[in-house]
Amino acid sequence: MSAVVWISAGSLVAWLWLLLGQGFFWRTDLRLPPRREPDTWPSVCIVVPARDEAAVLPDSLPSLLAQDYPGRAEIFLVDDGSSDGTGGLARALADRHGGLALTVGSPGEPPPGWTGKLWAVRHGMGLARARAPRYLLLTDADIAHEPDNLRELVAAAETSGCELVSQMARLRVESGWERLVVPAFVYFFAQLYPFRWIARRGSRTAAAAGGCVLVSSEAAERAGIPDSIRHAVIDDVSLARAVKRSGGHIWLGLADRVDSVRPYPGLGSLWRMVSRSAYAQLRHSPLLLLGTVLGLALVYLVPPVALLSGLATGHAVPAVLGGLAWLVMTATYVPMLRYYGLPLRLAPLLPFTAFLYLLMTVDSAVQHYRGRGAAWKGRTYARPDPTPDQN
Repeated sequence: MSAVVWISAGSLVAWLWLLLGQGFFWRTDLRLPPRREPDTWPSVCIVVPARDEAAVLPDSLPSLLAQDYPGRAEIFLVDDGSSDGTGGLARALADRHGGLALTVGSPGEPPPGWTGKLWAVRHGMGLARARAPRYLLLTDADIAHEPDNLRELVAAAETSGCELVSQMARLRVESGWERLVVPAFVYFFAQLYPFRWIARRGSRTAAAAGGCVLVSSEAAERAGIPDSIRHAVIDDVSLARAVKRSGGHIWLGLADRVDSVRPYPGLGSLWRMVSRSAYAQLRHSPLLLLGTVLGLALVYLVPPVALLSGLATGHAVPAVLGGLAWLVMTATYVPMLRYYGLPLRLAPLLPFTAFLYLLMTVDSAVQHYRGRGAAWKGRTYARPDPTPDQN
């Protein structure tokens, strides 16, 4: 057998494994666990780190202020050195809309070893500590919540016994590039962190979606959150790992009633969203980068290349193998497109989107070695020194 046939066969085998052996990552039916309303609703503090978010805050903060929660709840928005009047706008929105009590704080610049977001979260958690809440809802400034979302999250946590319940917000898919890139982002995330494995007790797989994380105060304190992950660029995954490592039961699924309002109208903004943390995800390892590039090529690029080249040269075996692998790939992507309400004709384009992600990942490494690291809103984070919680 030729090398082309072997490579094509390897790609098909990889896709059969992904279809059946990777926690059914492609299914999109995992929602909040079964829940019932508690007899007594526990107290909750909502912590919102915000840096230069004046453009999206009018579409997100009112949804938090309007939460229909039967227990005690209040919001702590941390203005993380904004230059666009984020803090003042937050106060004005609270005065205009009413609802839950809002406190706006400012932590100052983060000290060495801290990312800005986690320094802001630490400040918000410190403000909340005086209220002794049972739960903390950590949410981003660009996330809009339906009025009953806090109630549903708490009910799910209380019923299931989970100490961390997280929902992956539905991202915006209005522009052409958003439709092409965004569903694949969630699809790749689920492939890397199968949601069903995350919820399994004893499994080492752990992840959360930073836009919507309900965590018990006890679990956060036991896991040393956020100090134990102060350097983390991918803070949501690090948070979930810390909670699970400390013995907490965690859950992550897709959301129906939590939406991101942040626009990514062009490829450039989407590229920056992915590339700022892609190499950090690979622990800044050249070997992991090489393995990732080769893996993406084998799994996503070989099928269409084998099919098209086989048809062009008249070699049936690689064409059939590549076509079958591409068919399985396309079929696994269909549920995600349905979840986002997008046309299924986008499914066969997944190899092209994967190629873009490959380039974004390589660019992330290039920027790291140029000294730019993970850049976000005027801050650049270099590779952190190894610490025990990274193991």
